[in-house]
Amino acid sequence: MGLGLWLRTGLLMAVLTGLLMAIGYVFGGPSVAFMMFLFSMVFNFMTYWYSDKIVLSWYNARIVDEFEAPELYVIVRKLAENAGLPMPRIAIIPSETPNAFATGRDPKHAVVAVTTGLLKILNRDELEGVIGHELTHIKNRDMLIGTFAAALAGAIIQLAYWARWIAIFGGFGRDEDDAGSVLAAILIAVLAPIAAMLIQTAVSRSREFLADEGGAKISGKPHALASALLKIERAVRYRPMREGNPATAHMFIVNPFKGTSLATLFSTHPPTEARIERLRKIAEEMGYAPTF
Repeated sequence: MGLGLWLRTGLLMAVLTGLLMAIGYVFGGPSVAFMMFLFSMVFNFMTYWYSDKIVLSWYNARIVDEFEAPELYVIVRKLAENAGLPMPRIAIIPSETPNAFATGRDPKHAVVAVTTGLLKILNRDELEGVIGHELTHIKNRDMLIGTFAAALAGAIIQLAYWARWIAIFGGFGRDEDDAGSVLAAILIAVLAPIAAMLIQTAVSRSREFLADEGGAKISGKPHALASALLKIERAVRYRPMREGNPATAHMFIVNPFKGTSLATLFSTHPPTEARIERLRKIAEEMGYAPTF
């Protein structure tokens, strides 16, 4: 793993630790802050090794083999060979919202996950473009930082939710008056999720442009990838994902939570129109005639 990736991962770990300690200090003083510090150390370690399993579990994703998804398996294997990558595991998410993401700490432990909705609306060429995009994330080692950000942001959102209800019912065990505890709970309930969403956007949107370019070249089908992005964007607009955790929005090829929760306040992806325009230029550079 490159130095830059280590630094970005370390920064996310530090941000999580600081937020957890701040929550602990506000509601329990120095002793609870120290307990949060110990918890964060364990959580950071577990996240590094098991973050892919954590994220997949949020979506009830199931690892499938060659016999369960033969066409998808053939596509992934062919494109992984084109990219010079080991064969990743394949997972299918039971969701009608079309989308896909890659996860795992390195190329040898990578997983490409697609929804059932994606398999329904894309033709083979479009699916190859999307898989090429996700394999580029794996090749560029984007998925570790993305999965880390998702797990950490999800933990922060969950802790903020718990903190709000515990404060309301007076369960923090401090001497401050109830009004002060409730006010602190409200502030944490609002600010902690915002911090979590900022962690998402810390994963540079430029990585999506790079993944689009890589996906076009790995699959050899820039027009099909552009068509797939347009289909996914339109489908998400009318059927955003209701299940899962908005903290994972940046992991998907298109934000699946548009129109819901805090995801609308922060842009985790470049505009789809801009991505399609770039793919047009890439197609011209690759010698393809305009088709869209």
